[in-house]
Amino acid sequence: MALSSSEQNRREEGTAAKIRAVLNAVRDEYLAPNDYPWIVGYSGGKDSTLLLQFVVEVLLSLPRSARNRPVHVVSNDTLVESPLIADYVDDMLSRLSSASESLLLPVTVAKTTPTPDQTFWVNLIGRGYPAPNSMFRWCTDWMKIQPTSTYIRSRAAEAGDVVLLLGVRRAESAQRAASANKYDLLEQNGRLHRHNDLQGCWVFRPILDFTTDEVWQVLLQRRPPWGGSHRNLVTLYRNASGGECPLVIDKEQAASCGTTSARFGCWTCTVVEKDRSMEGFIESGHGEMEPLLDFRDWLAQFRNNHEHRMMSRRNGRVTYMANGAPVPGPFTFAARRLILDVCLSFRTRLAASSLA
Repeated sequence: MALSSSEQNRREEGTAAKIRAVLNAVRDEYLAPNDYPWIVGYSGGKDSTLLLQFVVEVLLSLPRSARNRPVHVVSNDTLVESPLIADYVDDMLSRLSSASESLLLPVTVAKTTPTPDQTFWVNLIGRGYPAPNSMFRWCTDWMKIQPTSTYIRSRAAEAGDVVLLLGVRRAESAQRAASANKYDLLEQNGRLHRHNDLQGCWVFRPILDFTTDEVWQVLLQRRPPWGGSHRNLVTLYRNASGGECPLVIDKEQAASCGTTSARFGCWTCTVVEKDRSMEGFIESGHGEMEPLLDFRDWLAQFRNNHEHRMMSRRNGRVTYMANGAPVPGPFTFAARRLILDVCLSFRTRLAASSLA
């Protein structure tokens, strides 16, 4: 149903008021009487893009003499990101870095990755951990939380305290709304609260009350201050028919990564029943992604076959379910060898499809 002109005007005025409030809040916090570095969490999705848009707009509105607080824009790369998303994020971060240098902005662009011994393939094939599911989501902690937390702790150790800016919104999900409401009473001046696990880290959530429609409205109406447009981002969402797996810095947020909704994240993600975002990319013309989807689907089925799993865990213990059946442990050595062989065969297919 089409909105009446008065209703449309009311909504536009409401969005404009939110934009002014966010810009003022970001400006006030940036000019606050402390020198805590800012760390802006950037996943490449719409919410973190909107947050970054507002932060850079505020920096540009300030005289050079007032741009004293360093700003770190941090993105996490699990090393198994969807190739289309990874390429988009790399291009975006490159443009932001170049623009920040030419515009004399105190912005540092950084990307966190898991340590070599905590990558997806080391844990899956090397250690035999079963492909992640909703009950055992080891990937989120080791590949997303720990690398970014290490970066934040390092900056906090250097500066004493840091302020982490997150593009979380109440309207994103019921879980996000509940989490946001819980921290409201802890915020100083209605803005900052201490992070649960990261010592010396304050959390700032500027776009908390934006709706999804308002996020897209702002991105479509305001050009990114680092150049170009948000058109590629819109195309990614349209093709994937989903959303991003956001930057995660604590386990409470982990459910946002790997859910039943269509989100783009790791192409190896077996937490979701179906990777609808990858299916969307393929249906929109990216047929070269089919080998990745086929391998993911094969791995999810392979994980559920108990013949490929050891009875005991890596520590030698056997755990039993309520019915007395043992809980399957890691992949057997034979299964891990088979996973490697199948992975290499799909890699050959991927190379052929990319060259086609």
